[in-house]
Amino acid sequence: MTTYPEAVDDFLAQRRIAVAGVSRSGDQPANMIFRKLRDAGYEVFAVNPQADQVEGGPCYESLAAVPVPLDGVVAVTPREGTDEVVRQCAELKIPRLWMHRSFGPGSVSEPAVEAGRRDGITVLAGGCPMMFVHPDPAHRCMRWVLGMMGKLPAPRA
Repeated sequence: MTTYPEAVDDFLAQRRIAVAGVSRSGDQPANMIFRKLRDAGYEVFAVNPQADQVEGGPCYESLAAVPVPLDGVVAVTPREGTDEVVRQCAELKIPRLWMHRSFGPGSVSEPAVEAGRRDGITVLAGGCPMMFVHPDPAHRCMRWVLGMMGKLPAPRA
């Protein structure tokens, strides 16, 4: 089993990452994650079945609509929608999925985590890429607090 720091390092070593759950309004955590990854040099793709454009670029209705193979996906969807993200990752053989969670339940769904594991996907259940990619003071503090609470992303593969 991969350990937490190894799984985070592996996920963030990839270059093509989709963020599922971006919003047209631009003020949601998914949009902040999208911008952070884009600004850090990742090739990042917005996914939302209800939007054609977000953050000044194209938005795709599904992971299958993204025009290139993906290395990983960050799910910032309601928990009820995470099952569909896992299904799409499995269908497309996307090997890494990070389910966003801060202090509440976030996108982490235990049935979705288990489904991803069964399908051979490395699932990071909790936390946020913003705690690791050039973190601002708030996300650095959040990383420390979640670490003290034992709630940093737990990889499951």
